[in-house]
This record gives sequence, structure tokens and C-alpha cells, in this order.
Amino acid sequence: MVRPLIAQAESGEATALHLISAPELIFDEGAVAQALSDAFDSATDSGQVKSAAVQILREAQKAGRDEIARAFAVAPFDARAMTSAYCYLTDQLVRSTLQIATQRLHPKRDKTDDDRLAVIGVGGYGRGEMAPFSDVDLLFLMPKKATDWAESVIESMLYMLWDLKLKVGHSTRTIRGCVQLGAEDFTIQTALLEHRFVAGDLKLAQDLDKTLKKDLFAGSGRSFIEAKLEERALRHRKQGLRYVVEPNVKEAKGGLRDLQSLFWIAKHIYNVENAADLVDLGVFLEEEFKTFVAAENFLWAVRGHLHLLSGRATEQLTFDMQVAVAEAMGYADTGGRRGVEVFMQAYFRHATQVGELTRIFLTKLESIHIKAEPLLERIFRRKPKMRDGYEVVVGRLAITDDKAFIADKLNLLRIFEEALRTGMLIHPDAMRLVKSNLKLIDDDMRNDAEAQRIFLDLMLKHGNPERGLRRMNELGVLSAFIPEFEPIVAMMQFNMYHSYTVDEHIIQCITNLALIEKGELEEDLPVASSILKRGVNRRVIYVALLLHDIAKGRPEDHSILGAQMVRKIAPRLGLHQNEVDTVEWLVRYHLLMSDMAQKRDIADPRTVRDFAKAVQTVKRLDLLCVLTVCDIRGVGPNTWNNWKAVLIRGLYRQTKRALETGLEDLNRKNRGAEAKKTLRAALADWPRKELQAETARHYDPYWQGLHVTAQVVFAELLRDIKEGEIRIDLHPDEDRDATRACFVMTDHPGIFARLAGALALVGANVVDARSYTTKDGYVTGAFWIQDADGNPYDIARLPRLRQMIGKTLKGEIKAREELKSRDKVKKREKAFRVPTHITFDNEGSEIYTIIEVDTRDRPGLLYDLARSLAESNVYIANAVIATYGEQVVDTFYVKDMFGLKYYSESKQKTLEKRLRTAIAAGVERAQD
Repeated sequence: MVRPLIAQAESGEATALHLISAPELIFDEGAVAQALSDAFDSATDSGQVKSAAVQILREAQKAGRDEIARAFAVAPFDARAMTSAYCYLTDQLVRSTLQIATQRLHPKRDKTDDDRLAVIGVGGYGRGEMAPFSDVDLLFLMPKKATDWAESVIESMLYMLWDLKLKVGHSTRTIRGCVQLGAEDFTIQTALLEHRFVAGDLKLAQDLDKTLKKDLFAGSGRSFIEAKLEERALRHRKQGLRYVVEPNVKEAKGGLRDLQSLFWIAKHIYNVENAADLVDLGVFLEEEFKTFVAAENFLWAVRGHLHLLSGRATEQLTFDMQVAVAEAMGYADTGGRRGVEVFMQAYFRHATQVGELTRIFLTKLESIHIKAEPLLERIFRRKPKMRDGYEVVVGRLAITDDKAFIADKLNLLRIFEEALRTGMLIHPDAMRLVKSNLKLIDDDMRNDAEAQRIFLDLMLKHGNPERGLRRMNELGVLSAFIPEFEPIVAMMQFNMYHSYTVDEHIIQCITNLALIEKGELEEDLPVASSILKRGVNRRVIYVALLLHDIAKGRPEDHSILGAQMVRKIAPRLGLHQNEVDTVEWLVRYHLLMSDMAQKRDIADPRTVRDFAKAVQTVKRLDLLCVLTVCDIRGVGPNTWNNWKAVLIRGLYRQTKRALETGLEDLNRKNRGAEAKKTLRAALADWPRKELQAETARHYDPYWQGLHVTAQVVFAELLRDIKEGEIRIDLHPDEDRDATRACFVMTDHPGIFARLAGALALVGANVVDARSYTTKDGYVTGAFWIQDADGNPYDIARLPRLRQMIGKTLKGEIKAREELKSRDKVKKREKAFRVPTHITFDNEGSEIYTIIEVDTRDRPGLLYDLARSLAESNVYIANAVIATYGEQVVDTFYVKDMFGLKYYSESKQKTLEKRLRTAIAAGVERAQD
């Protein structure tokens, strides 16, 4: 019997799934039986019987599915009714096919005892929970070896079910076979654990139930628990962190499979039929059971909508599906946040709660049922001396007296300090005690000097702040102690750039800081490591990282609002006023160094001068540099690379030098003279006359914008060049994780766009580009490019790359035409809203207007923008490209055909309009 499928609202009114209280609206047994009877009367052979049966059942199936989907759309959170309804519909289809197979296709009057057959649902279907496209796992049970009649019935059933497009997993076994195979294979044992009689011989099904309880599920369950824990660990390693932004609803950490694993183990050990029984047994507290039910309901609802919207059994919440599911569940844009972001925050909060529930439950079971560690390990392992009030229980930090612990509310922080000091994990009972007493953390405690000391020491003293902060966050202590932290817990940033939720991003940032302090990243991060070795105010840098994104998800600029929030929060953490001021400044400008390095030309003296003026002191520069490095590395596992490292180091070193020796060191002429001197040394074997010609042919910007290695390449390319000749040099720049492409040819209007088009055609992503005109009419273009995976091109690919680029530059291939078929935006990326912003800056450079185009990234974008500017007679000196997932900021340093900046507002508006037209045209192509 299917459980009741009607849910009542608190007012007593039925939800939109009222139809499920009348099962005939899902599957009208009487009407279907009559239709089958009428059809069979005119059938002349088994083929016609099968065909007619499938046609009638298919119509009934479609009508039932449509009715469930319609009702679920009106009551999008009623997952229990939805899963039961699909299970009920499937039951009716299975029972109907069995009846047709036994009564119409293979009737047998003289059946023996061996001809008995029971159809048993196992796995999720046996549990009575089904998503729209869940598998139908069937066990065909027989008393002995399958008879010819039973095999014929099963075969006919399966063909009919397959014709109904059901994904059927099946096995044919005896009761003895079920016990034997279940004992050998825990996957089979798990499926049998949730078996359910569907149709056929009831007595046979009852015998199976009794035998399994007596011969398979009896005992401590130790092996079963060990198998399930190992299976869970492997699944988590495969799926990744709970905070991965495109989670698998079924298999990921904190997903449905975790809840199911928890229940499987409980059912195996305690022989319970549903999760509610675990409360009476003391396994779950009442509040924990409510959390279990809420999470299960939410996750099943998400899975149901995911199946319906995709039209198949998909479990991955990809970006495009997140938007669709959020809309289906009624999440709307609010308070500066998209509905999809509100939805995903709800998802990750449920996932976190599932993680906590399973951790507490499974840890407790592990301590009871899993065998102890070897005696020698227990003898020789050094046991830490415990402070008063704590003890070690099965290798975990436990509380000796709950009442005494709660009597001093500072213990709610001290336990995390003790866990870090001893290096021990916290016992599940202690975690429960902390979680159930969060209300004790009040303003008095927040302003207590000892509480402030403990909290800061958790980050500063024990060398492992990640573990303490993560556990505090998952138990709710972090949000209780810093209430302003609560809104960003499990908050997703809906873009392809950030790999983690905001709270996890902050913890990742602090993890990176601790690793740098320990000297573990010295090779990768020499500048940040040297800064920390020299010494900074650790309280300031740790608190700044903790609070730098505290205002995310609000309509206001999170840097400005976050800085304002720091004024209230930092004093509560025990910081002195001068420290509060520095943290406030760091939070306000925590994106400044990253933006300057990635969106501006750091070879331009004005960039460094403006940045130095904003930073003002080397002390601030040091702190901001460390914060910036940790912030970028905390975005995702592959966000930091050598390209960003070179930019950040270059900006830091130039700014530090300017702050220490004076801004006049940034003078163009001084830097130009120094660069020429370096080039002469690098080309010491050149004849003096040729060397003089080379140093005289370039204008001042050339000498400050390129490293001497590139200038040497250009000197060789320009040597003896003929009119109309195109010379290309491709070389891996390992220090920057890119391939440097150098071009020399006769100058002509639009040359930058042609180069960008040639590179776009070969699928190269440009990360930096600069071009300079020589005094004798040539152009030198230097582009740093990466392949589609963000890596330098393999040496083996360079010859073909050179050939394709050469053909394009010679006009043999038309970039504009060829790119039309390549401007495709992937389906999962279309869900992102990336508004276009275009700004003009005449202060950031002495000789150029800086045009910054912030828009959606796509293939060929740089070419489209450069071509649009070229058609407007704009000279592009160089471009800086910063990519943030699906978003890109292309910054162009330009001047007009007379060598002047674009001061005129009307000219700026005209250029902006043309750039927006180029972007829109590309978007249309991408969506075709």
C-alpha cells in the first residue's frame, strides 16, 4: 500500500497535490482494466495482446505523469507526495504487466509449487521513493530454480516495461540466492535492506522477509557499517567538496545518498522502518530528526524538478539547471540577489546540515561498532594531557560533565581551542551539546575579553585555523559569535569564477595564509612568503581575510559596506583602534591590487604612481599584497597561475620601490634609458651601428612596456626586414603560463584587430597584448596567449599555429567570416547574466585614454572589439585582458588618429555605442 499522498497545510486546507488523495487521478485501475479487456477481446495472438497492452498502459502512464507534474508545479516543495505518486504509478504499471503476462500471455492451469513468482521492489523503488526518471529495480523471486513458465512471464513483463520506457534493473533469484549474494556483496545487501512486495505470491515475499532478517541482517552490522563508510568516503572523493558550485544532488557530499546511507545503517542495526523511529531509540534528537526530514524533503524536491526540467535522470545541478529549478520552485530575485542565488544558498545550507547529521550519527556508530585500533598503536601513541572538563572517548575529545560545561558559556569556544591544542576530533555528543546551546552566545560573551582572546588564538596560535573555523562554521558557532557572518553562510556566488560558497571561500583564504606562514608555499609565492617572514601584524591580516567578503550578497558595493561593518565587528574581536582602521582600509580596498594588476598596464608609470598614492605606505602594501594573493588563491583550485603571479609581483616590486625611493623614479625617460642600456648588454655581439639604429627606431612607450627578452626578439625580427614581409616568433613564456607571440610587419590601420582575429581563429585566448609603431613604419606586436585550458601551447603545436596565423595575416583566411561559426556560448553558461559596462578613463595614463569593457566572455570578443575600434580610426596601443569565469574585462589603451586622448563626451558616447553594437552582434551569433 502506498503511504498517504495528501499533505495538509496548517490551515487545514489541502495543498495543490489534493489530486493524490484520489489515486484514480494518477492511475484509474478500473478504466485501465476495462480498456485492456476490450482490447484483448479482439486480439488474435500474443503479439497483438502485447501491442494493445503497451499502448493502453503508455496512455495511462502519460496521463498519470502529466497529472503528477502539473500538481508538483503548483506545490513545488511537496517532495514526499511527488515521490510517492511516481512510485504508486510505477507499482500499477508493474502489477498490470504481471497480470497480463500471467493471465493473457502465459496462462497455466496446472501450476506447481515451483511456478510461484513474487515481484519485489528493491533499492529506491523498494523504499517507495521515486523521482520522475528513477530506475525501477526489480527482484523476481522464486522458491527454486526458475521454471520455463516463470522465465516466460519475466521476459514478457520486461519487454512491456521497456516498451514503456522504464529503466528497469532486474535480478532473478531464490530466497537462498538472495542471502548468499547479499552476504558476499554489500551493494546487493543494501538493495535488499529496502525490499518491498509489489505483486505476485505474497507468501513467498513474506518468507523472504523473515529469512533476510534472520540470516542476513542479524548481528552487529560491523562489516556493513565499515563498507558503507568506505563507500561514502570514496563517493565524496569522486564528487569533491560539498561546496562545489555545480553539485550532484544525489551523490555529492551532503546529498541524498548521505541521508540514505545514514538510514541504511540505522535500519540494519536497529531494524527500523522509518527515520522517525530513530528518535524513540535515542539515536536522533527531536530537533535533529526535523533537520533530517527538512533536508530530505528539500533535496528530493530539487531532484524531482531537475528530472522534469531536463526530461531525463540527471542529478547534476549545472548552472543552467540551477536557474530553471530555482524558477520552478518559486525563488525570486530579491535584495540585490538573484533568485537562483537564494535557492542555492538554501541548497548548500541543507547540504551542510546533512553533513553534520551524518558526521554525528556515523561517528557515534563508528565508536560503538567499529573495532578498536591495534594495541601497539594505542600503547605507543603519545596521548595529550587533557585539561579539566575534558576526556578522551574512543579517540575523540569529549566533555566530562555537560552541566558544568554549559555553566560557563566561554566553554562553547574553549572546546575548539582544546581540539586544536590536542589535535583531536570532537566527539559527536560534544558537538550536539554545543549546537543545542548556541543561544548562550550573547552580546556579553561577544564583548568578553577572554572570549575575544580565544577566538583570535583559534586563528593565530595553533597553526591550523582551517579546522577550527570550519567546525565552528558547520556547528553554527561562527555565526553566533559574529552574527554578521550568518548571511554569507552557504551563500553561492552565481558565476563560473568562484568555486566555493562565500564562507568556504573565506576559510580557503585563511588556509592559504596559514600555509604561507608555515613556509609551505615559498617556492610558489616568494613575495608573499618574504613579507610574512619580515613580519606583519598577524591580528590585522587574519581578521581582514575573515571579514573581507562579509557584505557579499547585498545591493551595495560589498567592499564599501564591508568596511563600514568592520568598524563594529573588529573591536568586538579585541582589535585596537589603529588595527581596526587598517582592517577597515584593507576590506575597503581588498580588490584594488588585483584590479590594478589584472585590468591595467603595470608597465605604464601612471598605473604604479596611482596605486602607490592609494596605498601610501609599505606596511599597507605588504598587507594588501598578502591579502590579494590569499584572496585569488581562495577563489578556486585553479584560479591562481603564473600569469597572475607575475602581475602581482611586478606591481608590488615597482610600488615598493616607488614608496621607498620616491615617485620620481617612475619617470618615463629614466626607465627608457635603463631599458636601452639593458638591451645593449643583451645584444653585445651586434655591430655598433645596427645597435644604434635599433635603439633609435622605437618611441618611449616601447621601452617601458616590454621586458628585455621580448625586445631582443623584436630586434632580431626587425633586422634586415623587407617591405611587406611578415615575421612571427612563438615562444613559451613559462614564467607566465602563456605563449608569447611576437609579430613584425609594415604598419597599417587596424593591424591590432587583424592580429587579434588571427589568434582568435586558432582558438587562442589572449591574456595580454601590446603593439608599438616604430619610427620607420613597422609595427611590433606582442601577444601572450593560452590554449582553451588556460595553458601555454605545446611546442609541437607551434608550427601549425604559426602557419594558420601567417595565412590570416596575409589575407588568405578571412577572420570575420570564419569566426561566425565559432562564437558559441555553451548551454550551461547561458544562465549567467553579465551586463555590459564600458568606461573611459583619461587619468590612468599620461598619453592614452583607457577604455574598459566589462562584458560576457566568448570566442572572438577581443577581435570584434578591436575591429570596431579600428573602423572608428582608434589607435590601440595595447590591451589587457582579465577573465573571471564567464565574465571578461578587456582594457584598451588608445588614442585618436592625431595621437590625442578622447576627452570629448560625444566621441566617447559614439565609441561606446559602436562597442555595444559589436558585442550585441556577437551575442546574436553565439545564441544561434
